[in-house]
Amino acid sequence: MKMITAIIKPFKLDDVREAISEIGVQGMTMTEVKGFGRQRGHTELYRGAEYVVDFLPKVKLEVAVDGDLVDRVVEAISKSASTGKIGDGKIFITPIEQVVRIRTGETGAEAL
Repeated sequence: MKMITAIIKPFKLDDVREAISEIGVQGMTMTEVKGFGRQRGHTELYRGAEYVVDFLPKVKLEVAVDGDLVDRVVEAISKSASTGKIGDGKIFITPIEQVVRIRTGETGAEAL
């Protein structure tokens, strides 16, 4: 089992959700976050004054999947979240030691 964490642009959320739903992934957690990478934010002009926006709005998606789905989910996220411009985001894949469904007590892959 793996946890796939993706940081993407907010307007790409619906595209990504649809893409991974087509694969058969049933659950996802979304968090609104702010951050920056190589682009280091940008400057904006507001009422004649220029100011720096260091942290840009992003969306953090977390999807727990069985090991055999990892490559398909990563590919679906990559394709649907890509704009070809700086700041498209990143995908992190980490192992999951154990999963427990609270309602039923199921563990492992059955709990996903």
